[in-house]
This record gives sequence, structure tokens and C-alpha cells, in this order.
Amino acid sequence: MIPLFIVLGIVVLLGGYFVTTQRSLVGLDERVKNALSQIGVQQNSRWDAITLLAKMVEKYSKHEHDTLLETIAARRAGVIKSANEVTEQQNAMDQILSRINVVAEQYPQLKASDLYANTMNQVNEFENKVRMSRQIYNDVTTMMNQAVRQWPSSIVANMLGFKEQEYLKVSENKTEVPNF
Repeated sequence: MIPLFIVLGIVVLLGGYFVTTQRSLVGLDERVKNALSQIGVQQNSRWDAITLLAKMVEKYSKHEHDTLLETIAARRAGVIKSANEVTEQQNAMDQILSRINVVAEQYPQLKASDLYANTMNQVNEFENKVRMSRQIYNDVTTMMNQAVRQWPSSIVANMLGFKEQEYLKVSENKTEVPNF
């Protein structure tokens, strides 16, 4: 009778561990998805500010304005689903901001405009929010990856199909805060 209780006790402990680990992994997975979604929200706000900048350019250069808006429409993402998409969006934003900066250099009146300056400040604020969201994503991804890789939770993770998440990376040519 005692061996039966011991076996039942072990089964209950293993079952409890399995359920607890599964819930922990689901929670971490949801936090990773939430953090990635927050990056997308911040990037969309930044796209809105960049679109406003492109519209300001219209007064000075109709061709540049049309080109910028076409490029923004083509590159603006909907829902971001992966770390690679975050990087692609960041690179696209940087390219467009560089073009806007070139136009602003050509038209000092545009660069001196209060609306232009305020909008650039908004773009930089959104960039800071994106940076913070990226940091949060990588922090949560670290926790998830540790849970997926460490024994014994790795056994439960493999059984339930949880995988390591991809970290966000900074492109090699981006070492400083852009100054637009």
C-alpha cells in the first residue's frame, strides 16, 4: 500500500510541475507577443509622424513629397510578427528620414519651421519609445529562451512545442542615435 502512495505522490508532483511549467511558458510566450506588438504600435506612431514630415515637404518639393508618400505607403507594416520585420521597418524609417533630412537641408525655410521642428521632436520621442520597447522585448525573450532551454522545463517546452524566440538585433551601421 505504501509503494502505491509513493507512486501516486510522484505522479501528482510531476503533474503539478507539468501544469505549473506549462502556465509559466504560456505567460512568457504572451509577454513576448505583447512586447512585439508594443514595438509595432510605437513604430506605427513614428510612421504617422514621418508621414506628417513628408506632407510638409510638399510645399517645397512636390516630386519629393509624392515619392516619400509612395515609399511610406509601400513600407509601412501592418501587424509585426517577427523580430526581422521590426528590423526591416526600422531600416525603412531610417532611409525615409534620411531623404527628408536631405530635402530639409535644401530648403532652410522648411528646416526653420516650428512645425517641422516639433514633428522631428515627435519622431525622436517615438524612436526612444521604440528603443525602450525593443529592450523590453529582448528582456522578455531572454526569460522565455531560458525557460525553453533550461532543464527540466525544457522537457515540458519541447513536449508542448514552445521554441526559442528570436532577439532583435541592431544593424551594424546603426551605432548612434540619428540626428535629424
